[in-house]
Amino acid sequence: MQLRDLLGENVRLVKKKIDPASSKITETLLKDQDATVLFEDVNGLPAAGNVFSTRKKIADAMNIPADKIVEHILSAIDSPCDTVEIKTPGFISNRLKVDLTSLPIPKYYPEDGGRYITAGVIVAEYKGKKNVSFHRMMVMDKDKLAVRLVPRHLFTLYNEAKADGKELDVSICIGLPAEVLIAAAVSMDYGADELRVASAMYMAGHGKPLSVGKCSNGLLVPSSSDYVLEGKITFETVSEGPFVDITGTYDIVREQPVIRIERMQSCREPVFHLLLPGGNEHFLLMGLPREPMILKTVRQAVPRVKNVRLTEGGCCWLNGVVSIAKNKEGDGVNAVMAAFTGHPSMKQVVVVDDDIDIFNDREVEWAVATRMQGDRILKIPGAAGSSLDPSIDVTTYKVGYDATIPLDKDRKLFEKAKIKTTARRK
Repeated sequence: MQLRDLLGENVRLVKKKIDPASSKITETLLKDQDATVLFEDVNGLPAAGNVFSTRKKIADAMNIPADKIVEHILSAIDSPCDTVEIKTPGFISNRLKVDLTSLPIPKYYPEDGGRYITAGVIVAEYKGKKNVSFHRMMVMDKDKLAVRLVPRHLFTLYNEAKADGKELDVSICIGLPAEVLIAAAVSMDYGADELRVASAMYMAGHGKPLSVGKCSNGLLVPSSSDYVLEGKITFETVSEGPFVDITGTYDIVREQPVIRIERMQSCREPVFHLLLPGGNEHFLLMGLPREPMILKTVRQAVPRVKNVRLTEGGCCWLNGVVSIAKNKEGDGVNAVMAAFTGHPSMKQVVVVDDDIDIFNDREVEWAVATRMQGDRILKIPGAAGSSLDPSIDVTTYKVGYDATIPLDKDRKLFEKAKIKTTARRK
C-alpha cells in the first residue's frame, strides 16, 4: 500500500497552495496533532503530515490492537522473516528529473538551516552488511543533501567504504508503511537487515511478508515506497543545521557528509510524508521502537511486566513508565535499573503496580503521590545520556521512582475506592 492508502478516512484536506519555505505546514500540523492532514499543493505536489501521530493510528495501520504494539515489535525483532522481491515495484512508475528543490520538502521552523527531509529512511549495504535507518537530510542544491550521521550503523558503513576509497551507495525512501518506519528505528545488531523485522511485523498483521523491489544501484527497498531517491554518500562535507529535533529545541550546526542524488523516481500518485520535528509523530516513530528493548530488559529482572511506555511529555525519549506485578520487595528498584539498561538515553523512569494505567499520566502521577516517599527515589549521577537533551552537560543525572505498593503494607490502603454499578432493568 502507498502512503495515500494509509491516511485513513478522517483526513483534513488543505487545498490552498503552500509555499514550502513558509511555516504554514508547521502551523497547520500543530493545530491538532491527532488529525492527519493532506496538503494537496506543496510546491505543486501532495504531501501529508500527522500520518502516524497516535498509537491507534500506528496499530490500525499494522492491523493489530493498540495495546499489543510493543509485543508485536518485540516478536518481530526476535523472529525476523525474509522479504519477497517483486520485479515491478510501484516506485519505478515515474522517472523524475533530478531536482530536490521541486519536491514538497518544507522548512519547518524559521531558524532551520534549510528545507529538510524528515521522514526519509536510508537503505544501504556494504560488503554484505545492511542497514535501514532514519536520517534528517537538508537540501543543499538540486542534487545534494546534507545528511546527519549519528555515530551508529550507517556512519560505520560510510566510514568502511570511505576507508576503501569508495562512496557509499544509498537509496532514500519516503512514504513508507508503519512497519518499515518502526523497524528503521529499532536497535539491531550491526549488519542486520531491519527490513526482515519489518517483514515479520507485516506478516503477523497482514498475513504476507513485506515486498521489496530492486533499485538501479542494486539495493532492495520497500516496493510500496512513494518516493525513492538513489545516490551516494560522498567524501564532501558541509555545515548541517540548525534543526529542531525531538525535544522541540534547535540542535547545533555540525560538519556532515553530502549525499549526491543521481536518480529520482516515484509511484503513480505519490504523497510526500512530512514528519513534524518535535511533534507527536516524531515522538512515536522515534521512541516507540525503543519500548520493546525496555520491556525485554525489565522482564529479565522482573518476571511479571505488564507494559512499558516512553511518555509524550518526555518526548518519547527521556522519560518512561513501567508497570509490574511484584514478586518480592526490591522488584521496583530492579525494574528501574533494567529500564535504564534497555534505553540508555532515558533519564527518568517511574515504576508502578499493574493496576495503574501507564497511558494515563494522571494515574501515574497519582501513584507517585500516594504510593511512595522521597526516600524511594533512586539517584544515578554521572551517567551517559542523550545528546538530544539540551540540559545535559558531559554526563546526565538519572532518577528512578519506585511508586509500587510495599509488600508489607495492606494493599487496600493504597487502592482507590470502588462501587459496583447497578444494571438497569429493561
